[in-house]
Amino acid sequence: MIAPDEDRFHEECGVVGIFGHPEASNLAYLALYALQHRGQESAGIVSSRGDALITHRGLGLVADIFHPDIIERLKGSSAIGHNRYATHGETALKNTQPLVVEYAGGPLAVAHNGNLVNADELRRELEEQGSIFQSNSDTEVVIHLIAQSAKGPLLDRLIDALGRVRGAYSTVFMARDQLIAVRDPHGFRPLVLGYISDKDTHVVVSETCALDLIGAEYVREVAPGEVLVIDKSGLRSLHPLPPAEPRRCIFEYVYFARPDSQVFGRTVYSVRRELGRQLARESMIEADLVTPVPDSGVPAALGYAEEAGIPYELGIIRNHYVGRTFIEPTDSIRHFGVRVKLNAVSEILRGKRIVVVDDSLVRGTTSKKIVTMMRNAGAAEVHMRICAPPTIGPCYYGVDTPSRNELVAASKTIEEIRQEIGADTLAYLSHEGLYAFEEKPENSCTYCDACFTERYPVPVDADAETRQLGLFDAAALP
Repeated sequence: MIAPDEDRFHEECGVVGIFGHPEASNLAYLALYALQHRGQESAGIVSSRGDALITHRGLGLVADIFHPDIIERLKGSSAIGHNRYATHGETALKNTQPLVVEYAGGPLAVAHNGNLVNADELRRELEEQGSIFQSNSDTEVVIHLIAQSAKGPLLDRLIDALGRVRGAYSTVFMARDQLIAVRDPHGFRPLVLGYISDKDTHVVVSETCALDLIGAEYVREVAPGEVLVIDKSGLRSLHPLPPAEPRRCIFEYVYFARPDSQVFGRTVYSVRRELGRQLARESMIEADLVTPVPDSGVPAALGYAEEAGIPYELGIIRNHYVGRTFIEPTDSIRHFGVRVKLNAVSEILRGKRIVVVDDSLVRGTTSKKIVTMMRNAGAAEVHMRICAPPTIGPCYYGVDTPSRNELVAASKTIEEIRQEIGADTLAYLSHEGLYAFEEKPENSCTYCDACFTERYPVPVDADAETRQLGLFDAAALP
């Protein structure tokens, strides 16, 4: 059985870097707490006292891993942290980040959000040259490339290593007295710079919601291909990597990022609301009320309801106190998997024609259960509206997605999907409508939307495709 959150593209990872604050590890903890939506499998923090790196990592949620005594042990004026959802490598403590190593230049820690499409090829080369890997995370490949580099200082080694990798990376590195943040030339994954003026503290995080929590001022995005070097002398900005066309992940707007974050220069909430309005313009239908699939469908459903002039109601309620795993009852309970997290409000739905707005439809298993649940609650009609185009391709740039043969839209027509999930009607947002929030239509070419088009901006080799196919066991799916 697939739990509701398993029938989605999964968040990638969240990273944080703090430099120049007496409570750096505590700020890193709070920032990771704000970024928990980007990864729920494991988390870690590495701090620096100036003479050594101190680390603590664990499996589970941030609040379960870090306690006051642990934060106290992580004292230091700089720290980096990481939330993980596995995109390469199984869930295990050995794959938990930040990774910490000792190389010729001293201790080094790294936290990485993204995925390297040539990681397996590089790993084989490194192993043939004698490298021994402690994890099966592609992040460790970068560390070995740094250690192997013939360059001198860490920055030169790092630039040399990044010149050999391909794919997505928004990454923070920390030595004893230096923090380096880098974003790949395409800018796939978000990364932003912040500042705490009263402590002269520089902050680098995946999303601005983390800056808000720790009281840091938003400065700007880290530019694609930019390398930020932060040390006691201040902040330096370098652009040593070959330039590339911007390819920002459009799914950050559709689902991944928190609605209160500013990503790629726009507030996520406002983008999702506009996508809902566009969805209504394209697929309006007579109905009595609009309801979202919470929580990610809420802004889009509000936009849909406003544009269509149909009342908005919370016809589905989410239980926010359910973890990623749960114990199934021995005796069968109808639709148990979806009811653990979502439940219909019969009083609102009974006898009504309902438009249900969701952010995406991946396998279709959860949508089918939601439609059935709403009919059982008395809905007269159920019209599914998806605030994104049909998902037809997996992602190779740092998102945990099903393989192509598990994506229902890759092999079925919209009508066939409608019949499969049992809705009265089904409509997706058009590819053109996906960029309705952009004032200039030509800006759509600055996003990566390969999951909707299978146009991959960075070539994907056979290793990457095989790895993606290995992430899920299709035979185990319902």
